[in-house]
Amino acid sequence: MGHLQELKREYRDLADRLGTGTVGLPEPENEKAREGWREILEILYTPEEAALASRLPVLPKSIKDIARRVGLTIDELRPRLEAMAEKGLVLDLPRPDSSEDLYLLAPPVVGFFEFSMMRANDMIPKKRMAQAMEAYFWEDTAFVQEVFGHETQIGRTLVHEDAIAEESAEVLDWERARAIVRGARTRAVSLCYCRHKAGHLGKSCGVPVETCLSLDGAAEFVLRRGFGRKIDASEAAGILDLAREKRLVHIADNVKRRPSWICNCCACCCGQLQAVNRVGLPAVTPSGFEARNRPETCTGCSRCARVCPAGAIAMAPVRKGAAQRNGLLPEVDYGRCLGCGVCAEECPKRSMRMHRRSKRPAVPFNGVEKALRMALERGRLPHLLFDAAAGPGPKALNALLQALCRFPPVEKALASEQVRSRFVRFVLKRVPSR
Repeated sequence: MGHLQELKREYRDLADRLGTGTVGLPEPENEKAREGWREILEILYTPEEAALASRLPVLPKSIKDIARRVGLTIDELRPRLEAMAEKGLVLDLPRPDSSEDLYLLAPPVVGFFEFSMMRANDMIPKKRMAQAMEAYFWEDTAFVQEVFGHETQIGRTLVHEDAIAEESAEVLDWERARAIVRGARTRAVSLCYCRHKAGHLGKSCGVPVETCLSLDGAAEFVLRRGFGRKIDASEAAGILDLAREKRLVHIADNVKRRPSWICNCCACCCGQLQAVNRVGLPAVTPSGFEARNRPETCTGCSRCARVCPAGAIAMAPVRKGAAQRNGLLPEVDYGRCLGCGVCAEECPKRSMRMHRRSKRPAVPFNGVEKALRMALERGRLPHLLFDAAAGPGPKALNALLQALCRFPPVEKALASEQVRSRFVRFVLKRVPSR
């Protein structure tokens, strides 16, 4: 990357617009990270695209509404939006019963970062992009904290079903990777963005790269825009089997109803798992299971500790009978355990198995609840309810609600899980289920 330059106005406006979504693109303080931040924006967006993107909605709106907002005709606007959708900078939602397709600005995650590396060859300079992302992500913690430093996480772990102890055999369909891919109407597979990026940085781990699964509407976008290829349920199940064989972690969209994606993640490359291991953030919601060992059959081989993707297992010395030397047994840090089952799959004696947690982690019902919770936790509820870029009326309401949310009693109330839950339930009752 070159010498740090001043960010052009179009790109700063775009960064501000991204900051109104559930996951923003904050400017870091570290100089290397800030240079990476600038390069990412300039690689992905032309100045003209950045200027248009800075006025696009972060929630789906009809092309007619967007055209009115940006002062273009539909015929002028559509090719520009289509070109940006081809790059993964805009998400489109076709409406078969209407000519007014819906569009929205793609977020960084899950969004244009992933799409930037889902094709092997396109107009994006992959190595330069990989270097810029690496600097932005890890030379400063601003972005990692933005994505993972809150209660509601983007992804959740799916347990390896074959690793579950017999007495804990009941698993709900939304907890089963196989059931999720089997129940989807459309499936696509793409290159793993994290491992593809690592390859361009000279850090390839050798694990297969074509393992990222998209489902239903997300899969339809991936296929429509050429970010992946269509697969059937059988091939999707085969990818899951391969992932378990390679001791990868199934990480799915953090919703119960119709998740949009399942990633198959390695601890060395995955951004979510790196946030766990490098920064200590609880970057993935754990599954409803946890690893437990049976000391009577454990040989202390330490394979479980060595393979654990979250570093949640340590080998501790124990006295065994009249032996002169201590033996070793695994100790699990349950606050760190992802409940993935990788350790149980690795155990040659089947001593380590997955059991139900006494308290199951909270998982949002659908994407609406997840977005609401993420907006509340980041103080962005006003942007979710009233888009300031939509005109004078919404802008005034946005400013009013921001002022109210900063009022200490309101701020305190919104920090309460009880108040948040009531608000989310209220909104969900008024949003049509699709």
